[in-house]
Amino acid sequence: MQRCGIEQVLEAIQRNEDISVILVKRDAQSNDLEKIISIAEKRGIKVIHGSENDLWRMSKDNSEGTPDVLALVGRNPHTSFDQTLSQGGLVWILAGAAYPVNIGFCIRTAEVSGADAVVIDAELTNQERKSAKRASMKAHRFIPVHWMSGIEAVRAAKKSGFRIISVEDIGELAPWETDLTGSIVLIVGGEKHGIPEEILLESDQIIRIPMTGFVPSFNLQAPLSAVAIEAQRQRN
Repeated sequence: MQRCGIEQVLEAIQRNEDISVILVKRDAQSNDLEKIISIAEKRGIKVIHGSENDLWRMSKDNSEGTPDVLALVGRNPHTSFDQTLSQGGLVWILAGAAYPVNIGFCIRTAEVSGADAVVIDAELTNQERKSAKRASMKAHRFIPVHWMSGIEAVRAAKKSGFRIISVEDIGELAPWETDLTGSIVLIVGGEKHGIPEEILLESDQIIRIPMTGFVPSFNLQAPLSAVAIEAQRQRN
């Protein structure tokens, strides 16, 4: 999803790739960079100016130093939920999540692992939502994040042909024993009560993360990370 450096971004522009966001290193200057910004403005592509540390951290290839520009292709962080469903792919739902920091970690993991969108079913104040975004290292700028009812999202996804896969301790198969390809919704439950029963009843499959320690529960982002990595392996 990333084009790294001036040469790759210019090539992506020339090939009319689906670029949705361009991240430019603040204070960087060159004729080619000005050309990229000018074309982006004409095409309505969002341009974000970030620090050198931002671009170094987000770059897939910084072996030759921090690139001056990065481009996000193939995923538009501003698509509606209906648009997300029409495009297919992999959608995460956090059903009943309670803690902003955990939610932020999950947004970041979903983005890094190549998910197409995240649905957050959580009763948070505006300040708590801001805290979640900060905890995501602002990854919400690069992936659609929909704050909505989990059960409504599940039912809409099923109508659009998505398979619904919940991650819960009553599951019988491990993630690596499950088909995680195609258009799927993956669901993890809140820290206190898990996935609501009405969502479990809508699920096509329930999988379980093996636990062999004394404490029979992972933190929210741990099962999401385990399944996200396995899904990425299968889908790649």
